[in-house]
Amino acid sequence: MSTDVSHNHHYHYELSLFNKADVCVLIGHSIEAITSAVVLASLGQRIHLYADLDILSQQLHQYGFEHHLQALWQMYQQQQMIVSQALPSSADRLIQGYEKTNCANSDEVDNNHDHAEPPVVELYWLFLNSMRTSWTEDHWITAFNHSNCQALPLIMSGIEQLGDVSALAQRLQRAWVYYVPFVFLKDGDTYNSMLNPSLWLLGEKTANSSNHLQVLKPLMQQARATHHSDIATIEFARSSIMAMLATRVSFMNEMSRLADSQQVDIKQVSHIMGLDERVGSSYLQAGWGFGGNTLPAELSRLQQSSQTHSLEMPLLDSIIHINEDQKELIFRKFWQYFDGFIDNKTVMIWGGSYKSGSGRTAGSAIHPLLDLLWSYNIRTLIYSDKAQPELVSLYNQQPLFKLIASPYHQMNEAQAIFIISWSPRDELDIAKINQQAMPVFDAQNALTRTQIKQLVGDYRGIGRSN
Repeated sequence: MSTDVSHNHHYHYELSLFNKADVCVLIGHSIEAITSAVVLASLGQRIHLYADLDILSQQLHQYGFEHHLQALWQMYQQQQMIVSQALPSSADRLIQGYEKTNCANSDEVDNNHDHAEPPVVELYWLFLNSMRTSWTEDHWITAFNHSNCQALPLIMSGIEQLGDVSALAQRLQRAWVYYVPFVFLKDGDTYNSMLNPSLWLLGEKTANSSNHLQVLKPLMQQARATHHSDIATIEFARSSIMAMLATRVSFMNEMSRLADSQQVDIKQVSHIMGLDERVGSSYLQAGWGFGGNTLPAELSRLQQSSQTHSLEMPLLDSIIHINEDQKELIFRKFWQYFDGFIDNKTVMIWGGSYKSGSGRTAGSAIHPLLDLLWSYNIRTLIYSDKAQPELVSLYNQQPLFKLIASPYHQMNEAQAIFIISWSPRDELDIAKINQQAMPVFDAQNALTRTQIKQLVGDYRGIGRSN
């Protein structure tokens, strides 16, 4: 693996510009924690990352498709700009190891920190979702409250129930407590999306105190839009943004069903809608729905919040229902096309991740599709360049499951093609598809109208057909 990918990057700072004795202490094993470590190292910061090392290794493996991030992680580990260590059994042990230097001016250095000079902590960054299995909430809050270094900034990140992060901040005695939601992170391009964030939100326990986060200043300055507010407001904004994106997707998917009955191409309708500046073009593509970790987790937390406050949210319930039902829609189109006579067929499936560019399959439509196909003893030939490792780990024991090296390999054995996630950068070879003249069931609406017209076989998309 090449490790020189960042040398010419615009934001790779000379390390001599920073105090090499300073460290940022990150606690977590999530992709957000890994990306933050790499980005901060790119900005010249030394990182101590504490995590469950087994889970951290699994995460790095699962995000192997993030080639840029992986190369930088490896390079910074070799340079010891990032030092990953096992999370201690208690928060007290971690904090006390640094406080000997930061607050007591002692010459003693914890044995876990093998440095020529004692490390001076710039900030603590806690990734809440990663900490739950190791530290109880009461325990780590008490540990930080007993710290002698109350002037050190503490950042929290994670998707929690509304108001929970704000409540944690109030329980912490220190003034410089912040919340950074990762609304900007893009699976498949995590490094660049954090280095050049589309929207940087910062929740502050103490108003107008972002000057205490000089380490993050380059990210704030590089963001296309920023907003600082109290933590409860930023939490609510984060959740509202994600819920709105999910709403737009679900609305277009519901309209796609009506478009089917009217013989209208929903993709053309989406384009027209996007021309209206009041609507905009983002998240208007009909398809099999949304997956991944962020949107489903966000909707789940919103439901919990509504239940906690005994509030009904029928729109939210409908969004979740539409999304789950939409994942089976492409199978129903397949079943109807063959009038139910689908037993013992062989089909091809292109893609498997929850979105093009990612290798994660959490919440992807491929899972319900495979279950339904296998229930009819249908053999599945699957091409997925990025999601292959996850699919193998999940389904390698299934006799009807087979991975293929090329989307056009063994086409003569199949009676249909399903498209789940196809990168727009990869040109579809219509001529090769036409050699078999089989129907295409496009759950992503990946084909253009020109390509659909070129097909010899039939086409069924989401809200569009030939």
